[in-house]
Amino acid sequence: MANDKVIIVLPAYNAAQTIKQTVDDIPRNTADEIILVDDGSHDETIKLAKELGLTIFQHKENTGYGGNQKTCYRLALEHGADIIAMLHPDYQYDPKLLPPMIEFIRQGYFDMVLGSRIRSRKEALDNGMPIYKYFSNRFLSLVENLATGHNLSEWHTGMRVYSRKVLESIPFQTNSDDFVFDTEVLFQVIAHNLTIGELSVPVRYMKEASSINFKRSMRYGLGTLGVIYKYLTGKYHAQD
Repeated sequence: MANDKVIIVLPAYNAAQTIKQTVDDIPRNTADEIILVDDGSHDETIKLAKELGLTIFQHKENTGYGGNQKTCYRLALEHGADIIAMLHPDYQYDPKLLPPMIEFIRQGYFDMVLGSRIRSRKEALDNGMPIYKYFSNRFLSLVENLATGHNLSEWHTGMRVYSRKVLESIPFQTNSDDFVFDTEVLFQVIAHNLTIGELSVPVRYMKEASSINFKRSMRYGLGTLGVIYKYLTGKYHAQD
């Protein structure tokens, strides 16, 4: 509906180099409020967020990527959001594409919308996605689609828009505090028979953008396979 309250949440950790560019690229009137949750940054993320006029919540200690998002979504719900957009403040995802993603939710087409970076192998690799990440993304997404009967082009994007219904329906607070949080959310959404849409977004890899290294990527991949196993054995369905 036209009067839906939209809140953008920014899970931030040492984002001083990119936060202003990210916020400046959000089209005007996209959101009623922008909430930044700082996860114990050691740079000037908080100072810049104050200058940009954002709503700020600061963790005293680092809680991890998933732990940060839990606070983001809790605050968005407490602030009365009808639509919640999660955007990384590292400028890896294009903020200018948030309005059409939000509109899919507002018009009732989907309960959740993903920004998919996988349009072609050439584009992904030419724009900086490491080759091992590309092929692991493709392999894991294939297995996840087979496990769920879905056909999502990418399961591992960090650009997501939710209806309030999604975050009130799934027990996201029980998820991991690490990067596998995002994967658990998607399996919970599917287990609760909520709908997922996609919009193609450009691939952006740059030295300023946050990105987990090979060792953590391997741990993430193994964690994802563990989530698939839990889904197939009914863990996420059991929480209905």
